[in-house]
Amino acid sequence: MDEDRLVEIETRLAFQEDTLQQLNDVICRQQDQIDRLAARAEALRGQLGEIAAKLPDEEGEDEKPPHY
Repeated sequence: MDEDRLVEIETRLAFQEDTLQQLNDVICRQQDQIDRLAARAEALRGQLGEIAAKLPDEEGEDEKPPHY
């Protein structure tokens, strides 16, 4: 009886180790995706800053273009 119990415990342990490895793989993939998304968000912030810098200031909106 003790041997059956030991086999059951070893089997459970093996399944738990496999489950932990699968969960770790998922977490690693999610972290990679988060890192890529954060880098993309930062790039978009930079692009938005460049676009905003090219827009006229609010004070300059009342000014007529030079050809008027």
